[in-house]
Amino acid sequence: MLRHPCFQPALASRVRSSSGSNEALGRQSPFTERERAALQLTDAITLIGDSHVPRDVFESARGHFEDKELAELIWAVIVINAWNRMAVTARSLPGEYTPG
Repeated sequence: MLRHPCFQPALASRVRSSSGSNEALGRQSPFTERERAALQLTDAITLIGDSHVPRDVFESARGHFEDKELAELIWAVIVINAWNRMAVTARSLPGEYTPG
């Protein structure tokens, strides 16, 4: 199970603005350096179609996470992005899915 702070629901309560994904990454950020590195890597992986993950973003994350943690973080971002892409492709709307 992932124990990264960026995956803890309580983290979301510290975000005050929803106007942009990078806005909360500023110097007055409620996030730790480790959390900011994870969020920046998440953004870079999510936007991989625009460019490669910048070397400085990857190296920053590598400096805050052990190899196993970094691999788990990368896989979690990839899987969540895949779920989102499947939902968008299928034109799924929140609350429409009924299990069973």
